Amino acid sequence: MNAVQATRLVAAREIRVKLRDKTFLFSTLFFLIITAAATVLPPLLSGGPSTVAVTEQSAAPLRAAGLEVRTVPDDDAAEQAVRDGDVDAAVVSGPAVLAMDEAPDDVVAALSTRPQVRLLDPDALNPVAAFLVPFVFAFIFFITSQIFGVQIAQSVIEEKQTRIVEILVAAVPVRALLAGKMVAGTVLALGQIVLVALVAVAGMVFGDGGGLLPLLGPAIGWFVPFFVVGFVLVAAMWAAAGALVSRQEEIAGVSTPVQMAVMLPFFAVIFLNDNATAMRILSYLPLSAPTAMPLRLFTGDAAAWEPVVALVLLLVTALAFLFAGARVYQGALLRTNGRTSIRTAWRTRESVG
Repeated sequence: MNAVQATRLVAAREIRVKLRDKTFLFSTLFFLIITAAATVLPPLLSGGPSTVAVTEQSAAPLRAAGLEVRTVPDDDAAEQAVRDGDVDAAVVSGPAVLAMDEAPDDVVAALSTRPQVRLLDPDALNPVAAFLVPFVFAFIFFITSQIFGVQIAQSVIEEKQTRIVEILVAAVPVRALLAGKMVAGTVLALGQIVLVALVAVAGMVFGDGGGLLPLLGPAIGWFVPFFVVGFVLVAAMWAAAGALVSRQEEIAGVSTPVQMAVMLPFFAVIFLNDNATAMRILSYLPLSAPTAMPLRLFTGDAAAWEPVVALVLLLVTALAFLFAGARVYQGALLRTNGRTSIRTAWRTRESVG
């Protein structure tokens, strides 16, 4: 069995185990439900146009605004219709708008004379989108790399704790074992993100939010390769951290640097997304590039060559981390007598494939 076949075998085993894991399935379903709710429910809960009781002479502008109009004989009948709950609002002589406990904005707008509006910056981003998009990109990379990274580390520790790793390394090379785990984690993480993205797009179309899709298209297209390469970098760190300890209880002691390496860029992108200079720097730093560069593409602040350069830098860094992580993993994997230091794992790696 060559290295490629061994990697494929390990990856297939890891994927099968994870797809049978109820926790993984329920977490995926939870993410899909949250995504669907966030994109579909707001327009549904906003309700339809108000129902208005008016006399016939006041009905024209309300009908033109798309409101449901019910004509009544006089103002007293209009007021009684509001009190009885038959309509949301009424327009009476004055004119005046009657409602029970909340001003009907759509009725007021229909009766108002709107001035001409001339936009000086018609291409400016919607403020809500400008806030949500950076948060979503950063949150997806942060939570996914944390969840699947921890699972990779726990898988390594479980194999060490049960001593099954001694059987595995006798059958497949250590590097193939590591590569298989990372391939499986990357495939599962990417698959989960693709499902979430499909549900989000469907929800936006269903909720009449399709106007944002053309703006998000280039950002999402670049986010996928940035996510894959960035996840490989983080997964190498998690695999090495898992190999350094022999019990699940010890993972917290070695995982703090990895968690901080992912958490700090997450908060940096969230809080500095409106700072052009900071975002330019973050878009080239390996651990923040997977979220910062797609965000700059979304806002139109990045030149066409910038994502290519940033992705190359991220790829080079990921390969370096992969090499270093593989060396630490190989040096610590068969050490089951307590926690192993990085220096010991680096200098005295086992000669096991």
